[in-house]
Amino acid sequence: MNQNTTHKLLNISVIVAALGYFVDIYDLILFSIVRVPSLTALGVPENQIREIGIQLINIQMIGMLLGGIVFGILGDKKGRMSALFLTILIYSLANIANGFVQTIDQYYWLRFIAGFGLAGELGLGITLVSEVMSKEKRGMGAAIVSGVGIAGAALAFLVSQWGWREAYWFGGVIGLMLLGLRIYLHESGMYQNIKTQNVKRGDFLGIFKSKKSLIKFILCICVGLPVWFVIGILITFSKEFGEYLSIDESIDPGKAVMYHYIGASIGSLLTGLLSQLLHSRKKALNIALISLLTFCIVYFSCFNVSADVFYFVVFILGISMGYWAVFITVASEQFGTNIRSTVTTTVPNFVRGATVIMTLCWNAMAVSMGIWSSAIIVGSVVILLALIATYLMEETFGKDLNYTE
Repeated sequence: MNQNTTHKLLNISVIVAALGYFVDIYDLILFSIVRVPSLTALGVPENQIREIGIQLINIQMIGMLLGGIVFGILGDKKGRMSALFLTILIYSLANIANGFVQTIDQYYWLRFIAGFGLAGELGLGITLVSEVMSKEKRGMGAAIVSGVGIAGAALAFLVSQWGWREAYWFGGVIGLMLLGLRIYLHESGMYQNIKTQNVKRGDFLGIFKSKKSLIKFILCICVGLPVWFVIGILITFSKEFGEYLSIDESIDPGKAVMYHYIGASIGSLLTGLLSQLLHSRKKALNIALISLLTFCIVYFSCFNVSADVFYFVVFILGISMGYWAVFITVASEQFGTNIRSTVTTTVPNFVRGATVIMTLCWNAMAVSMGIWSSAIIVGSVVILLALIATYLMEETFGKDLNYTE
């Protein structure tokens, strides 16, 4: 294969992976945007919207947790491309069906199925990009994927103005359109090489049998927890926090999500670039985590400010949260080719799945101490865990990935 053809394949892989993540984020954040209008339209009383909203987010995250395991293993056993086709097909059909729901029970099931289908999109895309790009540049490839993909949240907000049902239908249609682009993608050479080797692929349970692998896996998960603390609690329930903080006007969760993810898109590119300039994933992660801690403190201090100031804080918090791409790249770089898809796909979905634990703890403590104090406690714990995990994990910048476990 000549050099021009190789560069063309690299570009296509990055573009298609970025568009896949764009669809991923569109759906993942869409419920946070349409939570209030969709539940109101389905007849949920106002005093139950927060409770049922938490349940729907949790059921979607459980679907992603299970889907991450299934599609990660499938990506190692059958190939990155086969798994990518299936994940977007399931998601797209579930989203189209979601636009027709008439009951909360139907909403539960379709959020679960959509979450299950969507689970493999980012991990498989980052795995493919990591394996086709050079070890010196793959960090920027992942940053571009994440930076472009995260902008899907802004589109979700804009499309939601047409109506919440229309927003779900639109998401399903663009997912099906993405399937057409995937015919131009090729399997990574690293994966093609191990298919002929006598090595076990996609051994998810094998991670738990090796102390070294298990520790690496847990550390990777801990690094990502603050991202979904911010998204799953501070941003999704920004309306409720705005009321607690006595903001001068009602906060629109959809608008908060849009501003936050515009910031996150910028932050993804900046953190990826920073990791390349510093030649260190760990240093970039530490800078991002300290920044995230700082702006979480600012968020919790926004008493009696204007809505514009609050939205600006949400935007800046998004920039610091943009380390998600570097975090997933690190997970991909920690393990060999025969289990890389499994790890890269399960780690972010275990983080998303941990949102269930975080929201349950937050909601339970909020009964006695309020949403503000309980959120501070949950946030402090997960940020501390992330800082410790980053300190303990292996530096992977420039690591050769052509090996097996």
